Amino acid sequence: MVVASRRAVSHPASRTPNPVPRVSGPESRYLVIRLSSIGDLVHTLPAVSALGETFPDSEICWLVEARYANLIEGNPYVHRVIEMDTLGWRKRLGSAETARQVFQWLGRLRRDTFDTVIDFQGLVKTGCVARLCRARTRVGFARPWLKEPAAGIFYNRHVAAEGRKHAIEEAFALVEHLGAKPGPWRFPLCWDAQDEAYVDRALAGIADFIVINPGGGWRAKRWPPASYGDLVRELDSRSFPEVILSGSSGEEEEIKAIIRHSGSSRARYLPTTIRQFMVLARRSKLFIGGDTGPLHLAAALKVPIVALYGPTDPARNGPFSPDDIVLSTHQPVDHTRRGKKSGYLEGISLDDALRAVRARLAGANER
Repeated sequence: MVVASRRAVSHPASRTPNPVPRVSGPESRYLVIRLSSIGDLVHTLPAVSALGETFPDSEICWLVEARYANLIEGNPYVHRVIEMDTLGWRKRLGSAETARQVFQWLGRLRRDTFDTVIDFQGLVKTGCVARLCRARTRVGFARPWLKEPAAGIFYNRHVAAEGRKHAIEEAFALVEHLGAKPGPWRFPLCWDAQDEAYVDRALAGIADFIVINPGGGWRAKRWPPASYGDLVRELDSRSFPEVILSGSSGEEEEIKAIIRHSGSSRARYLPTTIRQFMVLARRSKLFIGGDTGPLHLAAALKVPIVALYGPTDPARNGPFSPDDIVLSTHQPVDHTRRGKKSGYLEGISLDDALRAVRARLAGANER
């Protein structure tokens, strides 16, 4: 069964901070650990912003995977971005050069001085890094909220996130424990004039368009390519705005196959970096896609959204504007990658999607 719903998330400002004695204060040095991925990084931004606003004299450093560093760079609440290249290390696992790089990186990290480490990720590897930092306060989630329960042995403060439905609300629990004041969700996302210029050239004067991102972390979260092709064809034939498909370089062939299947002469693929995608998305009339990084960026940028969800819970991971529309098959919730070799997301029809697109565009035009 497909369930169409408009998202509604309780306002974080209504929450009362946890009644826990402060372990932080002016001029503290914090290390935030959230390595990946795009959506999880986006969901952590409001909590880090609240920490920075509450303690403006403190220094906040963010440990992130090297390939996502440009999502954090330029953030006014983050004083330093520390890159961790685990992807590169894994590609050269076992080499002497990799071992040398890892030991050098760990040495630099241990020489740094942090008062408090906040591990938003909850993995054994991130907990281990938190412990290696030698900070006197190491904050992480309590066991039920950890992705890998064994990570809890590395923290000396364990925070429960009971009653918090959305991932953003969960992240707030950690900083509220440290005395940060909850408030409006802020997403300090940055791009530059070169990113704007790239999109200007690519659009070549197109003002009205819809962005479709058919990708996803694993196949079970993705609507079938043929369904996306059918949707593009219908949007084209019914005089909707033009369609631009976005995705990573690894998804290019599938996206081109979607365009061929649609038979549309107007739809096209536009490769972008993360920052270029943000420029593209914020200019669009609508974003259509599943539970993937680009959707969460679009939500942070307040772009109207039609979301297609299956094995992941839209109440926890979905767009948070009450105006956005989520089509969910309400499968058993599974936020792991166990289903990555299963089939595509089934149960959402072309008619379901078309009705949602029409309704969301109409709602956006009324504002």
